[in-house]
Amino acid sequence: MAQRRDMPYIWVTWLTKLLVGENSCEWAAWFRANHEGSSYAKIPSTFDATEWQLNHTELLTKVRAEIESEGRTIFTEGQNSFNLRGRTAVLGGKPDLIAVSDSVGTILDVKTGQPSPAHHVQVMLYMYAVPKSLHQYSGITFDGKVVYPDHEDSISSTAVDDTFIGNLSSLIQRLASPDPARKVPSGMECGFCNITSADCPDRIEKNDVGLGETKDS
Repeated sequence: MAQRRDMPYIWVTWLTKLLVGENSCEWAAWFRANHEGSSYAKIPSTFDATEWQLNHTELLTKVRAEIESEGRTIFTEGQNSFNLRGRTAVLGGKPDLIAVSDSVGTILDVKTGQPSPAHHVQVMLYMYAVPKSLHQYSGITFDGKVVYPDHEDSISSTAVDDTFIGNLSSLIQRLASPDPARKVPSGMECGFCNITSADCPDRIEKNDVGLGETKDS
């Protein structure tokens, strides 16, 4: 049986698609935020993690070398892990790369898949949380960059404005609430969700037909 956390814990990537509207089911993120991950069964992933890791590491190593050649100080993955504790929840994340020069910094995330607005939001969440949670970056102004194999997208420090912070705060409050967040079962979202029907009886399995879904949806 899923065990409640002492305090809700939210991983950055659980928020990105919700913030840009690619996903609608806040309940899945609420469930993960409020329950210990080791306490409930999960659907095995068919994702080829080995191939992804090889491609991701290759691109990350290339980008890191390019930044180092510019004479900038750079920190990688585990060095950038953070837990930002708020009033209602802890926000956790781990940016791929953080480059710093004097009082200016760039947070970079490397992506090997198709471009998505959620990738931009992921970096913006890092830009918001890193200077608040990691003391070595206090006072540093960050811009951001999403790096793909064939191009990169830059994100201005001004993107993390009051509207973005307000939307983020509202979502975190809903996910940290003791009351379950809005559940929106769909063939698409359930297909990418690893929460089983034991914890989500409304889950739509691949072969189910219902709630407006078809086998080809």
